[in-house]
Amino acid sequence: MSSQDIPADERDAAPQYVLPLVVHIEKTDPPARTDALETAARAVLVMLSDARSLGDGEWAEAVRNWEDARIRKVVRRARGAEWRKASALPGITVTGKETEVRVFPPIPLDGWPKELAKLQVSGTELDDPEEPGEPDPAAPVLWVNPDLGMSAGKTMAQAGHGAQLAWWDLSDGEREAWRATGFPLSVRTAPAAKWREVAADPALPVVRDAGFTEIAPGKTVAVEGHHRVGSLPRPQESPALPQESLPRPQEG
Repeated sequence: MSSQDIPADERDAAPQYVLPLVVHIEKTDPPARTDALETAARAVLVMLSDARSLGDGEWAEAVRNWEDARIRKVVRRARGAEWRKASALPGITVTGKETEVRVFPPIPLDGWPKELAKLQVSGTELDDPEEPGEPDPAAPVLWVNPDLGMSAGKTMAQAGHGAQLAWWDLSDGEREAWRATGFPLSVRTAPAAKWREVAADPALPVVRDAGFTEIAPGKTVAVEGHHRVGSLPRPQESPALPQESLPRPQEG
């Protein structure tokens, strides 16, 4: 059972946890917005699928507590020494084309480590130097509501929510196929007509934000094509591609 299947009043009554994500943003060389969104979504999936988050793993209880309440995520930014200190805490760094996002095991809402508590939530205004292009037709697409003026940090959290809802909706075999291929996905702002289509489709995972920060309550992200992951070609099935060639997060 996911937290989406638990009545809202029960979720609100449960101890509240948050999944911290820190994006590495140097003042002189910030990452592109779309790459940051996609890397954050993949970071959530890496955390959910990590052995330490499952069964009797060292993070499993915290993950269960977090999923039993609202699936809160907070994205903060770090650079220089701040990033190095954050990277020393237990977590996983996931790297995109040019973005680094470190995801940490869930923590109580008021239990932030001092190295993360001091980091800024604001200041994650990122741009795409050029149009990101068409999404990969073979992988899931996380469509963002075009009517919302969310900061990059807020949108990264929403993309993470969308990836998590898609993960919950998959079979064990589909999850393993997605993990084995490095969690390919695309995040794009939906054209108005496309958003109306996907947001109204009852078969698709749709994120409904509670409206605690930046925006009013409502739909923010819809995920299309997540079941396609079951037919993605697995790199390890090719004798020319060794296991070591699979995309790997940096652990620590």
